[in-house]
Amino acid sequence: MSQVSSVQPVLVARDLGVSYGTRRVLEIPAIEVMPNRVLALIGPNGSGKTTLLLCLALLLKPVSGKILYRGREITDGAMVLRLRRRFAVAFQEPLLLNTTVGENVALGLRLRGIDSAEIKRRTGYWLERFGIASLAQRNARALSGGEAQRTSLARAFALQPEVLFLDEPFAALDSPTRQSLFGDVVNILQETRVTTVLVTHDRNEAQTLAHRIVMLMNGRIIQSGTPREIFSAPVNEEVARFVGIENVIEGKIVANRDGVVDIQVNGSIIEGISSARTGEFVDICIRPEHVTLSLVRSSTSARNVFLGKITSLLAAGALVRVSLDCGFPLVALITRLSADELNLEVGKQVFASFKATAIHIISVK
Repeated sequence: MSQVSSVQPVLVARDLGVSYGTRRVLEIPAIEVMPNRVLALIGPNGSGKTTLLLCLALLLKPVSGKILYRGREITDGAMVLRLRRRFAVAFQEPLLLNTTVGENVALGLRLRGIDSAEIKRRTGYWLERFGIASLAQRNARALSGGEAQRTSLARAFALQPEVLFLDEPFAALDSPTRQSLFGDVVNILQETRVTTVLVTHDRNEAQTLAHRIVMLMNGRIIQSGTPREIFSAPVNEEVARFVGIENVIEGKIVANRDGVVDIQVNGSIIEGISSARTGEFVDICIRPEHVTLSLVRSSTSARNVFLGKITSLLAAGALVRVSLDCGFPLVALITRLSADELNLEVGKQVFASFKATAIHIISVK
């Protein structure tokens, strides 16, 4: 009995629709929020991520469809109110009251009628856990952006929610502050295993935090799956580019030898693994970090080796983005150390290689 309930979704939405005026902004056939897991909603701006989160958090009523909590349909306002008390939401903007940090963290507990001893214990614990115990008596209006978001998250976690909803909680922070807080939240989610729905447009956040990812575009689910499935096997070019696959190359299957295919691209042949049939047009997806550069055509296990001319170099921290003309455009992402050792410069010719197994092939319909 307990084994069955342990895999039952906490929340299920079916045939969910949201409209603003005559414009349909969300159309979701089905989505599940599983217990003790992080579900990430990703997609470009305006794709419906926050709208879906607000519906699941029972803060926005859809115009159609239904939401179930642990198998029971949510049908009335009283049930909505009861469930909201079991949820917690943290937004991109902290939304703190004009009082102390400690009072802000304790606020939700007081509204839920928790006894004072328990409020003191939980508030103290989460102030400490988020590194803001020394700020307990400071007015929230005097906080930095990072301190304010830490306060907001401490308030949410203090509620010990059945479901935690996080709407772009790191987006408004500068890079060092963001990295520090993100690291803390990663550790806390791993420790607490609280059921979480996360909205983000940041690929690293989704890959690091999520057990499952739902990709939204134009208010519809385009793809869902594990982070590995989404980032390694996108269903179309639009998803591929969103998840960081810069190399999306058009080609045509000219041979298929038991799943090993030859793809013609501007007079060159790229070898990959696919069930696509001869004559099909495809998009070849290659992550830039899977492309290796060398000055000589060395013996390598990679089946695809092409001579290319460097057209641009762009440094990004410890990495360098190298754009090549190999008869087709190709981008490689290598370390700055490797770029220095190869003495790379615009106009220089290098060999670019990648394995057939590093390619993801999408049939173009």
